[in-house]
Amino acid sequence: MKDKTNKMITSRDVNFAEWYTDICRVADLVDYSSVKGSMIIRPYGYAIWENIVAVLDKKFKETGHVNVQMPMFIPESLFNLEKEHVEGFAPEVAWVTHGGSEELAERMLVRPTSEVLFCDHYKKIIKSYRDLPILYNQWCTIVRWEKETRPFLRSREILWQEGHTMHATREEAIEETLRMLNVYRDVQENYLALPVITGKKTEKEKFAGAEATYTLEAMMYDGIALQNGTSHYFGQGFAKAFGIQFLNKENKLETPYQTSWGVTTRMIGAIIMTHGDDLGLVLPPMIAPIKVAIIPIGDVNEILNQITELLKKEGITFVVDNSDKSPGFKFAEAEVKGYPLRLEVGKRDLEAGCVVLVRRDTLEKISVPIDEVISKIKELLINIQSNLYNRAKMRRDSMIYHANNYEEFLEIAKNKPGFIIGKWCGDVNCENKIKEDTTFKSRCIIDEENNGKCVCCGKEAHYNLYWGKQY
Repeated sequence: MKDKTNKMITSRDVNFAEWYTDICRVADLVDYSSVKGSMIIRPYGYAIWENIVAVLDKKFKETGHVNVQMPMFIPESLFNLEKEHVEGFAPEVAWVTHGGSEELAERMLVRPTSEVLFCDHYKKIIKSYRDLPILYNQWCTIVRWEKETRPFLRSREILWQEGHTMHATREEAIEETLRMLNVYRDVQENYLALPVITGKKTEKEKFAGAEATYTLEAMMYDGIALQNGTSHYFGQGFAKAFGIQFLNKENKLETPYQTSWGVTTRMIGAIIMTHGDDLGLVLPPMIAPIKVAIIPIGDVNEILNQITELLKKEGITFVVDNSDKSPGFKFAEAEVKGYPLRLEVGKRDLEAGCVVLVRRDTLEKISVPIDEVISKIKELLINIQSNLYNRAKMRRDSMIYHANNYEEFLEIAKNKPGFIIGKWCGDVNCENKIKEDTTFKSRCIIDEENNGKCVCCGKEAHYNLYWGKQY
């Protein structure tokens, strides 16, 4: 049965795109719906998202943020108040033109993001410096009419969170922008075991309406980048467009400074494409809904009950497979689901006073004395978490290359998957040429003061960048 399960998953080294889709389907994370371009997140997939939400929400609240809920619909006149923002999102907007059988006097769009809704509200509630800062976050769905979709990575209806804050000074707003970027980095590296590169986007790649966009770039197993979250400094652009002002301590009117930051279920896609293998999903213990899959072999109820009671006391989540399927089928199913540990409880091992633990990350089998099983599980969960991060970081670092000129850049881009570090003059024409010639885009700026020559045109460089293909 194990071979049959493996046959349901395309090898990731043969066809990575099909492998990814197979994992999503076979691990029962998603299903396709009758709504074109939108996915159904199945209970197991949603449980992963719930764990991510719980971690992030706790960290948001620890940094003083509170949750709110904004409307789903935005009147066209409101959306049009910030011109750059409108131009950036117009191609992906879904419009509502009728309410019931009646045509609306003003058409509305289904929110692609909520900056204008928050600004419309802030105009009403911000009057004095005493009202600032405002630290809001929203958990919701947005709609972007994507032409090509893929589970978790790109969908027309996206499950996400969006933080929106207002501050009295530029310095406070920039500090908030970078603080939330670091919150995301903490969660992705220490909970999702995803090594990420953080940095500033170029002017061409920044968020529509932002003064500066900071990004988290993760490299997938196949060397392609996944933008795994962004944090934006808006300055006063939106606030001025909406006429938001406050009285400062000297009783003079000022315009506040704004930020926005967000992550989505795309992070689940990153987990799959970074840690998964040809047997299925591989989940980091810190985010796995079920940390231990217990496979009883024969009549072992007495010891099984003892172990499960101890796991409950330790708060270690588990599932017991008591189905009438063969042990081999159960093992394969646990591997597909990506449970960090498999605990095999069989009569033969019990006679020797042991049970068997199997690590999902390495598939190593470990015989453990019964009285040490809980301590060993705790030890292995920590070890697996660390190993997944270190393994992913080692692979990512092995696929980062340096290019000193365009000939080297083109050679690497053609023959080696991964990121390229290359200097840039700052001219968008060079940025566009690199994309046109190689499909590589600027991922983020490493530093903004750099000696040397632009990797594309050979003129004086002002930036050092990561370049790469993207999902």
